[in-house]
Amino acid sequence: MNEVTSFLGIAAALCIGAASPGPSFIMVARTAASAGRAKGLNAALGMGLGAMLFAIASLLGLNLVFLAVPLLYLALKVVGGLYLAYLGFRIWQGARQALEVGADGPSESAIPSRRYLLLGLATQISNPKTAIVYASVFAAFLPSSPSIQYNLALITLVFFIEAGWYAVVATALSAQGPRGRYLRYKAWVDRSAGAIMGALGIKLAVSTIEA
Repeated sequence: MNEVTSFLGIAAALCIGAASPGPSFIMVARTAASAGRAKGLNAALGMGLGAMLFAIASLLGLNLVFLAVPLLYLALKVVGGLYLAYLGFRIWQGARQALEVGADGPSESAIPSRRYLLLGLATQISNPKTAIVYASVFAAFLPSSPSIQYNLALITLVFFIEAGWYAVVATALSAQGPRGRYLRYKAWVDRSAGAIMGALGIKLAVSTIEA
């Protein structure tokens, strides 16, 4: 497989994966609707950075490591599942917490934007399914001897796919219409989002332990 064909194959697979709903989508969507566009974009940036880490790890042979040390993957699934369950609990817990809303949208100035960047990063890297997707896609599409330029271009591509998609999500859901609907039904939306994310995390951790 030549580098151009490989590059396009990986790009297509990762675009489909990024657009699939999951914990990352829930986190960015809720952040954008509750905290505003700027902090939603910071969360999107964190998603992109997390994806870059997976891309680098995959280029270094992440899939081979998981095959050689299966307990490492099992530990990643348990820890990641518990972290997602914790995030779900925190979202549920804050469902009744009122947001101070100004003319330009929600105001949470006491919470620095970098916290949302780190939250996006942590949410991305806590999902072991993302690690497996990257490892599997790279194993399937990477040329046998990729050049340094190819690897650098691929890492950059991964960042722009993930950060770009979640930037679109953050921009769309921080607009006045979606934000107004979120504020109107905040308690229900947060409880639903928290329950879904918590259920995904618990299911992941329990299924790993049972296996």
